[in-house]
Amino acid sequence: MKKYFYLIKIQYLGYRFHGWQKQPNVKTVHLMVDRTLNFILEGKYFKSLSSGRTDAMVSAESAAFELFLRAPIVDLKDFLALFNHNLPQDIRALDIVEVDAGFNIIQSSKIKEYLYLFTHGEKCHPFCAPIMTTILDDLDIALMKKGAKLFEGTHNFKAYCFRPTDNGIYQREVLCCELVENTVYTASYFPKDTYFLRVKGKGFMRNQIRLMMGTLIDLGKGNITIKSIEESLLPNYDEQMNYIAPASGLILHSVEFQ
Repeated sequence: MKKYFYLIKIQYLGYRFHGWQKQPNVKTVHLMVDRTLNFILEGKYFKSLSSGRTDAMVSAESAAFELFLRAPIVDLKDFLALFNHNLPQDIRALDIVEVDAGFNIIQSSKIKEYLYLFTHGEKCHPFCAPIMTTILDDLDIALMKKGAKLFEGTHNFKAYCFRPTDNGIYQREVLCCELVENTVYTASYFPKDTYFLRVKGKGFMRNQIRLMMGTLIDLGKGNITIKSIEESLLPNYDEQMNYIAPASGLILHSVEFQ
């Protein structure tokens, strides 16, 4: 039987979800997406596969999943509107395009860009909590900017992987890593000065970016030095960074398929 393939881009606020992947007895983004698809497709066959997983409370500005059907979608614009009408208010479909059978959302080469949004030094409005991490200590932002650039390039990131094993592949390339003033997300209740860590690459390990961010926070607090980060990226370094920054500040900003 012929199948039809569609690439759908979505965005979601992850604060009330236990990540993307379906899990027993908890609410996940994939669960809500599939429930909605099952409803609008009236129980007809479908399958959905994501371009990657996000952890609990992590949000996405532009994520993607592939939809497999046994009957074609007659009008993509109408389908997108119907999908959005029935999705929860913290999930929105952005776009849908038909792709051919050769496209594989898991194996296709892709570049992901993450932003980690944070502020420091003062207690923030509670409405900030879903997308921004607040560090109450003062941070040396200039030093953190220098530290962030050390992650760029190809390095041994074993120290930045949650529960690594002895047979994992930990040499990864980070295409961009910079800490900059936040100009992307604004709100009247945000504090005056907010920042984000921008990280771009082809693939990241579990909690890698949150461990990188946690290390930069430790650097900004004066708990570690620039030399500590340099040493952590050397080929034979065999210790673990242990500060995983909170999940709610992490946002999957974009996924580019090559």
